[in-house]
Amino acid sequence: MWEYVFLGILQGIFEWLPVSSEGIVALSGDILSIGENPVDIALFLHLGTLLAVVVYFRKEWVDVLRNREPELLRFLVIATVVSLVVAFPIYILVREIAMGPALLLVMGMGLLLTSYFHGAGKSFGLGMDRTSLIAGFLQGLSVIPGLSRSGSTIFGISLGDVHPSKILRYSYMMSVPVVLASGIYLTIKNPLIVSGWPSLVSSFVVGLVSLHFLMRASKRIDFKWFTLIFGILCILGSAVGFLM
Repeated sequence: MWEYVFLGILQGIFEWLPVSSEGIVALSGDILSIGENPVDIALFLHLGTLLAVVVYFRKEWVDVLRNREPELLRFLVIATVVSLVVAFPIYILVREIAMGPALLLVMGMGLLLTSYFHGAGKSFGLGMDRTSLIAGFLQGLSVIPGLSRSGSTIFGISLGDVHPSKILRYSYMMSVPVVLASGIYLTIKNPLIVSGWPSLVSSFVVGLVSLHFLMRASKRIDFKWFTLIFGILCILGSAVGFLM
């Protein structure tokens, strides 16, 4: 059981960082041999950090549900539809191949792409509909372990005419509908996965605390070089794994 709690802690820490919590959790789950598909358990753990997003941005969610922020509501709807259409076929493929050295290779390539996103991020003043399409597409791609959901969506949203103070909020809030849909799908497909519920508790608690600190310090943190170096190390590690 401690393995699940440990994976939940990793999810709670890395979900908000552009280093792919899914890749880190899936890789750790594979190493710990937890008995579940590592990609599945990594996606399942997002339910804990989903609750953290709902709690932390509870006032914003109330405004959305009461249609006080129509722009944000439209953004969330478009991005969610695009994300689900893109993510599902990729998930079917990735869960079958993303294990062991293959997982390291996929994770490394994704992290290099994430590093590029952060190095290239700048506003092009795109309209909100185009911004939501791009951000939704990138969020769908982030089902690939290693491709950071937060990093890629922050990049996508930054291309639009969105005030810098709203970019992180939009990025984290847009994860909720997609994570909820994937959590329901995983639970129906494999009811036994709910036995890892302690991991949801730890991911929620740790996720809420880390989100609070990150929102305060976000403007002073640059993860570009970290993701670049970590991505290269993962690719080298996968090469060693394939040779062994």
